[in-house]
Amino acid sequence: MTINRAQFLALGAATAAAGVATPAAASPGRLTLKGVAYDTGGGPDDSRLRWRHSIMRGEIQAIRHRLHANWVSIYGSDVRRLIDTATVALEAGLTVSIQPRSFDEPQAVELQKLRQVAVEAERLRRRYDREVMLVVGCEFMLFTPGIVPGASFSERVKYLTNGGFDMAVLQRRFRAFTARMVQVARSNFRGRITYGAASDLEQVDWSIFDLVGLDYYSYHARAADHAKELAPLRRWKKPIVILEFGCCTFTGAAKLGGMGWDIVDYSGDVPVIPPQYVRNEQEQADHLATMLQVFTDQGFLGASPYTFISPDAPHRPHDRPHDEDMAAFSVCKVLRYDDTNPASPYYWLPKKSFHAVARFYQGGRVAGAAV
Repeated sequence: MTINRAQFLALGAATAAAGVATPAAASPGRLTLKGVAYDTGGGPDDSRLRWRHSIMRGEIQAIRHRLHANWVSIYGSDVRRLIDTATVALEAGLTVSIQPRSFDEPQAVELQKLRQVAVEAERLRRRYDREVMLVVGCEFMLFTPGIVPGASFSERVKYLTNGGFDMAVLQRRFRAFTARMVQVARSNFRGRITYGAASDLEQVDWSIFDLVGLDYYSYHARAADHAKELAPLRRWKKPIVILEFGCCTFTGAAKLGGMGWDIVDYSGDVPVIPPQYVRNEQEQADHLATMLQVFTDQGFLGASPYTFISPDAPHRPHDRPHDEDMAAFSVCKVLRYDDTNPASPYYWLPKKSFHAVARFYQGGRVAGAAV
């Protein structure tokens, strides 16, 4: 059973915005934190089967000196990779946020993993003269057992899709677990903390966080509609960071938002991109530039496009049906030396979106950005 982002948002519509105070006016300016998300992989379905310290170091250097970012939003399931990457990023002069991600792991395991990351993050915070932020996790209602009934992600999605549940009960469980995660973070880390909220389905108590954090994949033709959707976050009177946003690399991807990956047909022996989808790097570039301008005009603290690189979705320039990069959110395209081996050595090339983000980070508004 699958659910798209629009359906996920709709699930929380009944509980969203009730009793929200009039939002404070935006304070437009320049983004302080100009970031990009960076996947370190790990876990049973490792998205980065070829992981080498030298590869990671080169990619971090590219983020700093070619993308012109000053912040990298690091996420993944392997604690050592998270900390190693954060260390390299801090040495390169980048601000970092560190987010341990767990999928279908028991709550006790998630709490323990966060404790490990928080302890290491505090050591980095004390050692380096750059800010280290801790993101306690993301989308707990979908990824964490014990909040929504279901032993797996797919079972929890099915439960929510079928309806008939008591939202108040789910929200109490969600907030109780989130509070436990925050307690672990605060007990081991003295820097600023936040959470990656996916939608209004999760009614986050932002009073216990230092920053409001959002994974934002909505599509609107007008900047004013983005402003209207994002306005309720202002009632918390805290800095706002966009931890994820973006789209894939085909015509129509911007409107599909966070579900762009779902165009891939996995029913056969190899993944196939159906013929109705056309590769379009310009659409991705235009969308990222537009959204960066939206977040700047809203006066947000920072924004981090999702994501820098996706080695598990290689570009096959002469094999359109199997060009998995079309369904990737990354600003780089990966070309493997052995297309049949996901652990094969690879090299990457910047997409048009890479250049669009780099221009924005160097100079602010990008000419022609449709807002």
